Amino acid sequence: MYLIKTPFWLRAFYPNCTWKIPTKDKVIYISFDDGPHPEATPFVLEQLRLYNAKATFFCIGNNVLKHPNIYESILKAGHKVGNHTYDHLNGWETEVNLYLENIKDGANLIESNLFRPPYGRITKKQIKAVKESTDLPNQIIMWDVLSADFDLKINGEDCARNVIKHTKPGSIIVFHDSQKAWDRMSVALPIVLAYFSKLGYQMEVIP
Repeated sequence: MYLIKTPFWLRAFYPNCTWKIPTKDKVIYISFDDGPHPEATPFVLEQLRLYNAKATFFCIGNNVLKHPNIYESILKAGHKVGNHTYDHLNGWETEVNLYLENIKDGANLIESNLFRPPYGRITKKQIKAVKESTDLPNQIIMWDVLSADFDLKINGEDCARNVIKHTKPGSIIVFHDSQKAWDRMSVALPIVLAYFSKLGYQMEVIP
């Protein structure tokens, strides 16, 4: 089960996390989880270039280790990176110290003050520990809108509709530059970029 639009009550339950960026301007924040990936990430970078859009990539440390050149290409294109743990740990199933060590292992490869918990699953104890740490990325970034490109039961057009229907100024949107999401993301992303570009939106990195 997942929610396309993050409800107020969930944001209120985790007030120390960033769910959207308050603004009245036509600005949105597209993000990608789980890369870098040898096929999906170069495709994403090319699509973003076509629309002069910037995005934030929440990378898995182990994938950075496997694909350092693609990771560097993200940075060279002017995008931002964030830490998504070393190997995609589920915080709800992981003891606090082990979770922090996994984030630190990711931080050894990903230089960023941004952290997104895989699946969005993180406990309040883990949040407190991350926020109090002096050597971990302590700005915890969640999202306002899920594309649901990870869902094998829907198609790319559905994912694009999810984003277009629910995105407002300041929304943080999640896609995935991963093998699992590829079939849907590769269809949805160009539709979304074209739609919001036509409306005059700027797509920027998460500050």
